Amino acid sequence: MIPLLIFAATYLVLALGRFPGLRIDRTGAAIVGASLMVACGALRFDQALRAVDWTTLVLLLGMMIVVANLRLSGFFRLAAARVVLHAHSPRMLLAGTVAVAGFFSAFFVNDTMCLVLTPLILEVTLALRRNPVPYLLAVAMASNAGSAASITGNPQNMMIGALSGIPYRTFALNLAPIAVVSLFLTWLILAFTFRREFNDDRFPPAEALRVRVNRPLMWKSLFVAGAMVCFFFAGYPVAQVAIVSGALLLITRRVKPEKVYHDIDWPLLALFAGLFIVVRGVESTSLERDILQLAQGSPLDRPAVLTFFSAVLSNLVSNVPAVLVFKPIAARLADPVSAWLTLAMSSTLAGNFTILGSIANLIVVQRARPDVEITFADYFKAGAPLTLLSLAFGAAWLDYVR
Repeated sequence: MIPLLIFAATYLVLALGRFPGLRIDRTGAAIVGASLMVACGALRFDQALRAVDWTTLVLLLGMMIVVANLRLSGFFRLAAARVVLHAHSPRMLLAGTVAVAGFFSAFFVNDTMCLVLTPLILEVTLALRRNPVPYLLAVAMASNAGSAASITGNPQNMMIGALSGIPYRTFALNLAPIAVVSLFLTWLILAFTFRREFNDDRFPPAEALRVRVNRPLMWKSLFVAGAMVCFFFAGYPVAQVAIVSGALLLITRRVKPEKVYHDIDWPLLALFAGLFIVVRGVESTSLERDILQLAQGSPLDRPAVLTFFSAVLSNLVSNVPAVLVFKPIAARLADPVSAWLTLAMSSTLAGNFTILGSIANLIVVQRARPDVEITFADYFKAGAPLTLLSLAFGAAWLDYVR
């Protein structure tokens, strides 16, 4: 019972975001839970170390270094500024925001795009005296939707890619169509939900935004990133390619390494490591066997059913912990590849349901808060229908292609 109680307490903090009465966050809960699994004897120390999927952590670290260099060079801001400059109507600006956020999130982690695009979109919309809310929601929702397209789109996809061994190209071929449809639905639903903002056909073109660009660093980072993506599609091991790419970008005379290290989400890496150990500790009990028996007697191998349970759990405890809960189940279903792809799709798109659905949403809300208040209702009235429609299409598509 002790490992089960540790597991339950850890996931309670993941769901609430903190432990009542204590200053402990999600990462702290994962570390404490992992430590207690060893302390109570559920795992030996060497077993705990082996429980950590180092491939996932290496992939995350490599991608963070590559993305940090692209961000520091000014590339993302430059690309977004070019799109904004050529947007001559509110609908075009919304479409450009959705396209930029979705496309770059597919390859370079959705949280980063929210960090980069939020201040830029806020600056532009306020200067044009427009309502910033639908455009900021477009950043969050399109980042989530676009990130579903590939293994490197978000942390849970990276984890699924490492655990499942699904090739990068196979992953993208199956999920990219869902991401594209979800991006179109994002534009359509936001344009309808905030139709008062989009009744005006045109507005004066935005002035050219001043963007500081380190061109040598930008071209170097683009070359390495482009080669990295090519190697991904060519079938080379994703984690190895990512860490080698990141290592090459650390060889520089132009950027202080401290700036790159500052952009690495160390708490997220610690969260992953802790959760791997916590879940492995539970697998040492009879719970895994009971869950597998329950799964074998249920239609979880159907994409629609797995999508429903994954989406619900993702909104309760966040997407990364939800994926780990399904780890022993997905690998033993009749079609493991379809199950992993369904988990990736559903846990990602479920993040658009509410503000609390993903870290990307919270990043946008927090960075915009000094100038604009995005309420729960603002997000939910567009996020809820978007999530339901995109999940329905995603489940139907994966059922069709499997």
